[in-house]
Amino acid sequence: MRIGILGGSFDPAHRGHALITREALRHFDLDQVWWMISPGNPLKREGPAPMAQRIAQAQQIMRDPRVAITDIEARLGTRFTADTLAHLQALYPGVRFVWLMGADNLVQFDKWDHWRDIMERVPIGVLARPGWRMRGRKARAARIYAQAELPARFSHALANAQTPAWSFVNIPMSPLSSSAIRAQGDWPRR
Repeated sequence: MRIGILGGSFDPAHRGHALITREALRHFDLDQVWWMISPGNPLKREGPAPMAQRIAQAQQIMRDPRVAITDIEARLGTRFTADTLAHLQALYPGVRFVWLMGADNLVQFDKWDHWRDIMERVPIGVLARPGWRMRGRKARAARIYAQAELPARFSHALANAQTPAWSFVNIPMSPLSSSAIRAQGDWPRR
């Protein structure tokens, strides 16, 4: 089983998340993708909308039987991705997990807690985002792990690659962002 994990606050989930999920399923030859809705992002000052509200929105946006909407990080009681991935690998030893992120996250990936552990623990699938493609390619983490990059034409083999391994794929891009939706006032927090 090959499962991609798209983690984030999903505050709110939108069609752009659905687009990158469909592209990740295809490009990385995944059996499933889990939308791992986090209790909060340690790099953000303001907390997200209530978990139940974010899960309900995600379920409305993503209606694909290959995609699970989960609050597993909250149930595990983990706060950082490296810890969550360690728990998931212990709970599901037969699963090949792939961490999924947009190019915008790759730019600041080296600021994440134990980011090198994440890179060494699971393959990472990076998906292009508007305005971030070149910055993602030049990111510090991308430079440090340049030798571990799997070319996009081999991205279908990423889940079975020995870590560290990562692949950057260009996809159709959506200009939607949760930050912009919140800034427009289109996401009422209950």
